[in-house]
Amino acid sequence: MNPIPLENGKYYHIYNRGNNGIDLFYEIENYKHFLRLYEKYIDPVAETYAWCLMKNHFHILVYIKETEEIDSTKLEYSSTDKPKIVIASKQFSNLFNAYTLAMNKRYNRTGSLFEKNFRRKVVNSETYFQKLVFYIHNNPVHHKFTEHIIEYPWTSYGTVISNKKTKLQREKVIEYFHDLENFKYYHSSNPNLDEIEGLIME
Repeated sequence: MNPIPLENGKYYHIYNRGNNGIDLFYEIENYKHFLRLYEKYIDPVAETYAWCLMKNHFHILVYIKETEEIDSTKLEYSSTDKPKIVIASKQFSNLFNAYTLAMNKRYNRTGSLFEKNFRRKVVNSETYFQKLVFYIHNNPVHHKFTEHIIEYPWTSYGTVISNKKTKLQREKVIEYFHDLENFKYYHSSNPNLDEIEGLIME
């Protein structure tokens, strides 16, 4: 069954894992390359609110831009032909295909790297948004990669609490938590995730 395409003007939790649970990232440069490709393929079509790259899976919270918000001059395609319609789902597929090709070449491997059809869930409430941001940032703690959120380098948490230049929607994320101190407090309060338990991947 083909998944429903991503719709413009909606927020999504996008996630996937390695095919049959295999690792997606082997070394630091892999994480960096994935983020470079993400900027290339996804930044033109989506606003990013939170992300986390784990060894064998990832989570991203995005807003898919309306058609008129997309700057097609900055768009990268998987072929030389400019598409008549910009489809966000296709751009994500282009990202994953480009990363797979790079990994296959670098490590002399073949075949798929990601599970077929990346997962997507519509984020349709402020409470869901807040809990999902926490869930994404807390993923390394949940999976026992680290004891504290701030210690794991491959999430957007450090970017939110910093002043460094970023394309992450830092100000909008903080607004959902009212201010930065509340954002930090929420991330230290271990909120109840029962409401979104069926909407997250483990």
